[in-house]
Amino acid sequence: MTQLVGFQADKFSRHTMSGRLVVFEGLDQSGKQTQAEMLRDWLVSTGRTVRLLSFPTYETPLGTEIGRALHGEREYGPDVMQLLYVANRFEWKGEIERELAAGTVLVCDRYLASSIAYGEAQGLDPRWLEEIQAPLPQPDATVLLDIAPAESLARKRAGRDKYERDLDLLSRVRTSYLRQAGARGWAMLDAARDRVVVADDVRAAVGPKLGL
Repeated sequence: MTQLVGFQADKFSRHTMSGRLVVFEGLDQSGKQTQAEMLRDWLVSTGRTVRLLSFPTYETPLGTEIGRALHGEREYGPDVMQLLYVANRFEWKGEIERELAAGTVLVCDRYLASSIAYGEAQGLDPRWLEEIQAPLPQPDATVLLDIAPAESLARKRAGRDKYERDLDLLSRVRTSYLRQAGARGWAMLDAARDRVVVADDVRAAVGPKLGL
């Protein structure tokens, strides 16, 4: 799946800041980190100031708690887990706003839509998950790296957390991601292809949003 036609900034994007927030979404092992790093390198080569972010950030107290829950040391319901994920992003709200105000391009591995996708897949109201994240800086561009759950499993068979091991859950997560992408005009890319081919499509999608 590769859709570049009609790609536009997210519905709730804020253009009052001089920087830009570019987000990669998708299942585990879809290549988000790889594509984020490749996009960063390309943007730096064009003279842009770039910073990578990845959520959750496990080094904070909230991130540490998330890590424990993912590896079975805590038992939280889906609503508590998503509140932890959202709060973890709020820990970074001020930093993100400062970077954007300074003109930095922030390239983020997972952000707001991941809570909507995983929460919706577990029966939570996607509108609630959207509303509680409304005060956070909103993406200027989102790229969905789409792979099937079976492909995610094939790329990483050991050391998977409780979400990564649940293929039925991941199928529902993928359905939510595809719904969000269609509603908001994200770039949807077939991430089962060679990473260099995917990176070319990422640049074609994101470049115009950054004036490149």
